[in-house]
Amino acid sequence: MELYKFISTHLEDIISEWEAFAQTLGPAADVMSDLALRDHAKGILQAIAQDIETRQNPVEQLEKSQGLVADDNAVNSAASIHGALRQASDFSLLQLSAEYRALRATVLRLWLPHVRHMSDQTVQEMVRFNEAIDQALCESIVTFSARADQTRELFLAILGHDLRAPLSTMAMAGDMLKREEVGRAQVAQIGARIRRSSHLMHHMVADLLGFTRTQLGKGMPIKRQQTDVADICRAAVEDAGATYPNATFDIYTSGDLNGAFDPVRLHSC
Repeated sequence: MELYKFISTHLEDIISEWEAFAQTLGPAADVMSDLALRDHAKGILQAIAQDIETRQNPVEQLEKSQGLVADDNAVNSAASIHGALRQASDFSLLQLSAEYRALRATVLRLWLPHVRHMSDQTVQEMVRFNEAIDQALCESIVTFSARADQTRELFLAILGHDLRAPLSTMAMAGDMLKREEVGRAQVAQIGARIRRSSHLMHHMVADLLGFTRTQLGKGMPIKRQQTDVADICRAAVEDAGATYPNATFDIYTSGDLNGAFDPVRLHSC
């Protein structure tokens, strides 16, 4: 049986095996549903089958192998969307590549028993299949990497914004401590502000290190814990008052403001 026909008529068998492999990968086993695991598998396989079936001369084959064939629809292909979704679902680039390696092996393992004898046409079909798999993987990697870059830039922008407040508070506290008229009571207050600011910065730097270690897969780290939002707001207003002593800040709260929040993220907002 010709390979493109085999893929078209055995889609469910191939997808089921691919899905089973994806479920062995960390993020998939933890958070992804069966529907999400299948996301665009069918579209990827149909595109591969169509590619194998399409006639191609030696020059076209060489240009394709060198990545010289422009495809205006590549950014909207099933493989491209698959790559973006895998990045959003906390897959690593290695896990994404492993999926395609498993897909390649699965299709060939299921198809070869249907081949009566090896011929030049059979070899050519295998070559075209591998080209199509490589093309799909390339499209997935491009969108995966682009989304990871966007996530990294967003994280660094948020981190840079969040660090300004505690740094400003500590700088102002240092200026105040140099004044001779500062009393013991004020020193204690200033010390509390410096300690709170250093605590915030410590957690932000820890977030940055964790973010780097996971290669940005999970995006901005969020650590929820039981928190009183009113206390966080009062501390933020106190820090703002120290940074802008000539300004007046008022805070009004009502009701129970306890809940599961990330206190560092809230304080930095």
